[in-house]
Amino acid sequence: MSVSGMGAQGLSARSAVLSALLGSHPPSLPARHLVRVGGLFGIAEGTVRVALSRMVAAGDLFQEDGRYRLSERLVERQARQDESRDPHLKAWDGSWEIAVVTAERRAPADRAALRHAMTALRMAELREGTWMRPANLLRPWPATVTAQCTLIDGRPRTDPTPLLWDLDGWAAEARELERRLERAEGLAEGFLVSAAVLRHLLADPLLPEELLPDGWPGRELRARYDAFDRRYREVLQRHLTSPAGP
Repeated sequence: MSVSGMGAQGLSARSAVLSALLGSHPPSLPARHLVRVGGLFGIAEGTVRVALSRMVAAGDLFQEDGRYRLSERLVERQARQDESRDPHLKAWDGSWEIAVVTAERRAPADRAALRHAMTALRMAELREGTWMRPANLLRPWPATVTAQCTLIDGRPRTDPTPLLWDLDGWAAEARELERRLERAEGLAEGFLVSAAVLRHLLADPLLPEELLPDGWPGRELRARYDAFDRRYREVLQRHLTSPAGP
């Protein structure tokens, strides 16, 4: 990422806008609020407005009556983000979902779309073209997957979890984020920590408890973030709607 368009704390105008809208329900904010978000990081108003124009041109945002809202693609990303905070789980009976690529002569765009879909479904790739995870999530299979893969329900004879996910790495980062939530001071730092937690929750494989190591911090991180987010959103809203910034 280039230095141009970056805030004092290394956040680009585009990233600031996206994070603000992804954290808003509904995902729509007036331009003046987005300008104030950029101001938290020393991003000039003109830089934010240029970023908004470019994002509209790229199809990332829609603009109407001075308000900007996320495109459908990014609304889907927000839905995944929300799901990662309050996942829809079902009781696990020991079975696994397995998707094996069986389509031939796939275009690069189809390959990329499948990988994106598998990531959103929290599937992990055992080897090229073979994706799997425990069958404990409630969600449909998108057409991108069913058009390219054969779906199988199975039960591995040995637990493949260590081959599929770095659980120790995820847990270590989660604990560090818990500490950052406790230490966060000010709107700018809170904004950055909030975005980091949401990114990390998107990477949670959401495994059944039977497959998780002792002391798994997923539930605790969600609880701490929910409490932090309620407080932070109130303060941020007051800042955005006040007659003049501090």
